Amino acid sequence: MGTLDNLQFDEKGLIPAVIQDWRDGTVLMVGFMNREALDKTLETKSVHFWSRTRQKLWEKGETSGNRLSVREVFVDCDQDTILVKADPMGPTCHTGERACFFTSVDGKTEEKSQEAHGALLESISRTIENRKATRQSGSYVASLFEGGQDRILKKVAEEAAEVILASKTGKRDEIVHEVADLLFHTLVMLGYHDLTLQDVYAELGKRFGQSGLRTKVEGREKP
Repeated sequence: MGTLDNLQFDEKGLIPAVIQDWRDGTVLMVGFMNREALDKTLETKSVHFWSRTRQKLWEKGETSGNRLSVREVFVDCDQDTILVKADPMGPTCHTGERACFFTSVDGKTEEKSQEAHGALLESISRTIENRKATRQSGSYVASLFEGGQDRILKKVAEEAAEVILASKTGKRDEIVHEVADLLFHTLVMLGYHDLTLQDVYAELGKRFGQSGLRTKVEGREKP
């Protein structure tokens, strides 16, 4: 019996599906699938849902063109929730935002936030972008931008050399420390050129994305 046969749909025949950007882990949206929507998703490699309000099957982006191309599909340990790692063909949210999660539940701010997007590196990148724009007094990042590209590149080169030396020593803590420094200063360099991790992810996706296409929810890998 395959994984599909063990899925736990609710009394209405639905199962929640969390949609995640395969490049950086951003949770783009949450929808509901019935078995037909899931089968269609697996068959077409384009995310389909069951609309609870319209009571019909629909493909995400069928009117806007902002489809979600499936990269991988997983099921959780209780087999009652689906995780779809997808490549978004544009903004996922109907508001035009990249993802549907941009409002803080504590109500401290009414402004849209990107804090729910991506992970640690994306958060650091946004801080770097802010420091570049505001040139906040006393900020190390702001001082790097004030020093111009040559100062930033000098730090990247220094940290790259430190990574090599740390690797030669074979000391794990030193390697981790120096790689963290190199990653940080590389992010500053990207920020100097108004490039983002999304640009890097896109390039990596061109190189490795297609070869990594797998569907896990069926209980086997498909090349």
